[in-house]
Amino acid sequence: MLTAGGGAFAVASLGPDPSTLPVREILESVQPLPLAEQSEALDIHRFSLFTAEAVRSSDTAESLLARLGINDPVAAAFLRSDWQARPQVLGAPGRTVTAEATDSRNLVRLTVRWAADEHSFRRLVVERQPSGNFASRIEAAPLVASLRVGSGTIRSSLFGAADDAGIPDAVTLQLVDIYSGDIDFHRGLRQGDRFAVVYETLEADGEPMRIGRVVSTQFVNAGRQLQALWFQEPGQRGGYFDFNGRSLERTFLASPMEVSRVTSGFAMRLHPIHRTWRAHTGVDYGAPTGAPVRTVGTGRVEYAGAMNGYGNTVEIDHGNGNTTLYAHLSRIDVRKGQTVERGQRIGAVGSTGWATGPHLHFEFKERGVHQDPLAVARRHQPATELSAQARPKFELVAQSMRNQLVMAASANMVASAR
Repeated sequence: MLTAGGGAFAVASLGPDPSTLPVREILESVQPLPLAEQSEALDIHRFSLFTAEAVRSSDTAESLLARLGINDPVAAAFLRSDWQARPQVLGAPGRTVTAEATDSRNLVRLTVRWAADEHSFRRLVVERQPSGNFASRIEAAPLVASLRVGSGTIRSSLFGAADDAGIPDAVTLQLVDIYSGDIDFHRGLRQGDRFAVVYETLEADGEPMRIGRVVSTQFVNAGRQLQALWFQEPGQRGGYFDFNGRSLERTFLASPMEVSRVTSGFAMRLHPIHRTWRAHTGVDYGAPTGAPVRTVGTGRVEYAGAMNGYGNTVEIDHGNGNTTLYAHLSRIDVRKGQTVERGQRIGAVGSTGWATGPHLHFEFKERGVHQDPLAVARRHQPATELSAQARPKFELVAQSMRNQLVMAASANMVASAR
């Protein structure tokens, strides 16, 4: 721009001095167009404004429209009174509202979307009619699956790295479960560890509505490269495999907590209440009161209630001599005799019994002998195997996922180098 401007100035300076040029004045009367025609011309060039806002729990029709840049008392009155619009807009904090307005700040169209089930969504449309009044309708449409890619580098924690990369928490929790048999996410992460992930989103009108399944991922932990790919044979239960076709799914999850920190591991420790050195027969997970607790495996609830120093406790029999115990709960969500599935919520973190603060005490026994839960998760055999007939299709899918993960990892390395 500066070079071009300098060149133009040089050419202009070679012309004649403007003060020496002849000047001629021309006077001409102009008849303006009638006001009606001017108004019609302006109408042709009117424009629409598009804005979006999340509904707040404290919102009124007026406050929501004001944040959308709309000043329309008729629209506000309609949102307050319409039997379809009121509950789906003002009664649904957190939903995103998209609005189209005229340049005079009158509402033309307002849209709200929400998931109806795993495969479809609902769309509320509030629209101004030719009469000037508003009408509402609710439409149904299928969610559209789309793949997204993300990658990150561990600086302090997995969730911190995922947040920096814009990866949703729902995806991060899936990563924890996928690699729980190979990575101790409470104690085994290293600064500089890297991960990449391809995951599914379910979209409504091009906007993400729901986070789907992790399709493939790779994780570099302490120099080890781990990879996972979701694959499902026809008529079989799907699962995660490494890129060589070995199942990664274990009989037991490594942790009963999705998000927590280990405050006391499976080892000798100074008892926080008795102040003596004792063998710690389980693992303690520090987490706030009310944090969900899940069972690490499928089984039957053998005990659900108060148990001496353990406070509120759930004990589950997983068969083959394997049992787990979950103690100090603030709430119990299962009953004795109930069958539970791996990963099912059974209660919430608390500080009942002999506890100095909110945490979960977790124990794993094999034929009555206490075991390190992480070692158990790694030792148990995979629950799903890949058949020879499915391998050709698996190889095609694996190659496609390899390419996507390479691109995601490369983008992360470039961003980290900046």
